[in-house]
Amino acid sequence: MTKIIDRVFEYLRYKNIPHTKFEKQINLSKGYLTIIKNRDSDISGSTIIKIVDFMPTINTEWLLTGRGDMEKQGEMSDLKVNQFQGKAIEKKYSSQSIPLYNLDATAGLIPLFNNSAAQTPVDYLSIPNLSKCDGAVYVTGDSMYPLLKSGDIVLYKQLASIESVFWGEMYLLSLVDEYEQEEYITVKFVQQSTRENYIRLVSQNPHHQPKDVQVGAVKAIAFVKASVRINSMG
Repeated sequence: MTKIIDRVFEYLRYKNIPHTKFEKQINLSKGYLTIIKNRDSDISGSTIIKIVDFMPTINTEWLLTGRGDMEKQGEMSDLKVNQFQGKAIEKKYSSQSIPLYNLDATAGLIPLFNNSAAQTPVDYLSIPNLSKCDGAVYVTGDSMYPLLKSGDIVLYKQLASIESVFWGEMYLLSLVDEYEQEEYITVKFVQQSTRENYIRLVSQNPHHQPKDVQVGAVKAIAFVKASVRINSMG
């Protein structure tokens, strides 16, 4: 009878993720998984929670008992895709594999955008008839509700700089406060500000007031091409 640790290695092979890289991504000590496997023991409950949190598509019942499919099926079958048509006319692709990233694992949007090849996706999305996307991430917060809600996925295309923005469109942004030097990741409509060297960030949720931020605070930006909402089926 296989153990949880055996199924962890099986899932990592299925996702083509090196176990050493995975250990680093979920803050385990180097070699932890191999040590557990070689000792013929099993992983702790806290480690299981880390794995499930990091890999939202893994079937928890399969991980714990070996029963059922390796990945969630019913919960992933009802997807609502909302495409956002920008001002630019772009070619649409009948099929593309879009990497889905966990921002906690990538340590933010800036490292992800600077070197996406060094990051390991938690999954891949295939959305037909969509223009070229660089990746996808999960949304947190309610500032764009009801258009977006926490847990939705946004698919994005990176921009080289803020100069490429079309005013009024929706963007994924990384903002860094010049004093605290902490990254703040948000999805907002970007509008022109009346103040020089500022942009205005506008929410869909009327309870969130528009805010002007300095252009220099924007360290990474991407155009939001589409959103995916997963409706749980049980």
